[in-house]
Amino acid sequence: MNAFVSWFEGMEPSLRAYWGVALLASLVFLIQMVLTLVGIGDTDSDVSFDGPGDADLGDGGGDTMDTGGAIQLFTIRNMINFLLGIGWGGVCFWNVIPNRFLLAAVALLCGCLLVTAFLFMFRKLMKLESNGAFDIHEAVGQVATVYVRIPADRSGQGKVQVSFGGSVQELPALTDGEAIPSGAQVRIAGLIGNKVLLVEKI
Repeated sequence: MNAFVSWFEGMEPSLRAYWGVALLASLVFLIQMVLTLVGIGDTDSDVSFDGPGDADLGDGGGDTMDTGGAIQLFTIRNMINFLLGIGWGGVCFWNVIPNRFLLAAVALLCGCLLVTAFLFMFRKLMKLESNGAFDIHEAVGQVATVYVRIPADRSGQGKVQVSFGGSVQELPALTDGEAIPSGAQVRIAGLIGNKVLLVEKI
């Protein structure tokens, strides 16, 4: 510990500041990651945005890696990411850029780039999540493939596979006609209770 203190205190003040920011931000970042993995997040009531030109006030929801809502722009998490970029940017370029004003500008740029990278990643996660969602009413009229045999005259449920926006969903199905074997093509004629598909053999 004494060696670390001596090493830290022996630095130039500017380099010491970069190292301090880098280490502190890294520690908080790791804590946030652990809390996120166990399902706990900090709470921010901050400004969020859903895309260019769309900004609104946050609703006080948690600032976690949950991608269900708008991407949070001004949050504690992004502030930590920004400081992380500044600190490590300053440390990494300290011996490369002798001009300290230019170094500060590069460190700020690193912070902005890191925040942008995280926002881009979260937006991709949001897109993947939204692609996985579907409205069962959109299935009506589509052609599906029987996955599990469907008994005749609604005497039991089978299962069909139907495509929603590029993803294949497996849904329960009934038929009013004769039994339909696995692998057969069917047309979805309607819904039963908004949960079960009513199908007919093609």
